[in-house]
Amino acid sequence: MDDFIAARSQMAVSLGFHIIFACVGMVMPFFMAISHFIYLKTGNAIYKGLTKAWSKGVAILFATGAVSGTMLSFELGLLWPTFMEHAGPIFGMPFYLEGTAFFIEAIALGFFLYGWDRLKPWFHWVTGLIVGLSGLASGILVVAANAWMNSPAGFDFVDGQYLNVDPIQAMFNDAWFSQALHMTIAAFVATGFAVSGIHALMILKQRNVIFHTTAFRITALSACVAALLQPVSGDISAKDVAQRQPAKLAAMEAHFETEANASFVIGGIPDEDKKTVKHAIKIPGLLSFLAHGDPEKPVTGLNDIPKEHWPPVAITHYAFQLMIGLGMLLVVLALIYFAALFTRKKWLDSKWLLRLFVIATPMGYIALEAGWVVTEVGRQPWIIYGIMRTADAVTPMPGIVYSFYLFTAVFISLSAIVVFLLYRQMTMVGRLYDTTDPAYQSN
Repeated sequence: MDDFIAARSQMAVSLGFHIIFACVGMVMPFFMAISHFIYLKTGNAIYKGLTKAWSKGVAILFATGAVSGTMLSFELGLLWPTFMEHAGPIFGMPFYLEGTAFFIEAIALGFFLYGWDRLKPWFHWVTGLIVGLSGLASGILVVAANAWMNSPAGFDFVDGQYLNVDPIQAMFNDAWFSQALHMTIAAFVATGFAVSGIHALMILKQRNVIFHTTAFRITALSACVAALLQPVSGDISAKDVAQRQPAKLAAMEAHFETEANASFVIGGIPDEDKKTVKHAIKIPGLLSFLAHGDPEKPVTGLNDIPKEHWPPVAITHYAFQLMIGLGMLLVVLALIYFAALFTRKKWLDSKWLLRLFVIATPMGYIALEAGWVVTEVGRQPWIIYGIMRTADAVTPMPGIVYSFYLFTAVFISLSAIVVFLLYRQMTMVGRLYDTTDPAYQSN
């Protein structure tokens, strides 16, 4: 592994690890706020216990996310100094605001965790809501910075110089809205199905059934609503990518020939040398419609793009197929759940429905990770699209491969610690949070 591949691999591992905790910080506080709101309105102690249980989980994941996020900040300067030298003054504003949102989130979380029976009930609830709003803002601001890398704006590039910098225009670049919308909904899908799947498993194991059923209903409903909205945001993103990054769209679909009535490819094995896709299912006109809203409009193929500007086609295509496939499975599960809610209420008590949610537990996060692979690998060979190549931004410092090994070991260790702490939280539900459990009543 050379230093360039090591640097890219380190960023990939770091981002792939951190994005899970970022999503939890964007979504779980809203689940807490819903449960806490119901408790304040009804006085039902189950919701109080649920809110406390979720808040402890959020605290564990928030602390881990803070560590991984701080590591990412150092990595940007360590691995990509040329990029930061030129790009930092341009898109520094969203990072600065993200830091502000992070500190607000940390302060509000402290108030919430230690505010039980100390703060006025509704003020206490507001502090929890602020945790969610600041976490959501933090995620959107980071995505705005990434969107700038895909759609650079807010400066003039003249003779290798970055002139007339406008940080507001840089932050609100052409890609920020579509990426922020898609990422926000994806966070609700991934976190919602992950949490509801864990609670569904506990119900199947007959552990604190009332407690976990209450939690399942909140998270499953949120996840299913988000799953049905995700294809809409995906369509917005696809049309945006088609306009700004035709090479990325072509790689996503392994689309080699520019043509009207372009087919949407499902599955398949792309061959970059022969410029073909084997064993694929093709739906004529659908790619043109998704890209331009018109099945007769041509979609640019890779053959009309210089090969040195091609992203890695196979990785981008497989990641896109994985994201789409898992997303559609979650849409189907959402439709089944809404059918159970409104027309087939007997299904709500069935074990098979709970098992489907258990199976779906990792799907949202796998789709999320695949989506980020599409975003980042599909932008290559550019770190700033169309302006700076990734290879030109990497540090000249030798020995990056050892940094990659070290950071990977840190992330693996953090993962093991988080799993242990969350498992411990789950096993202590009856004793600490479920007021209907004899163990809780005996405390």
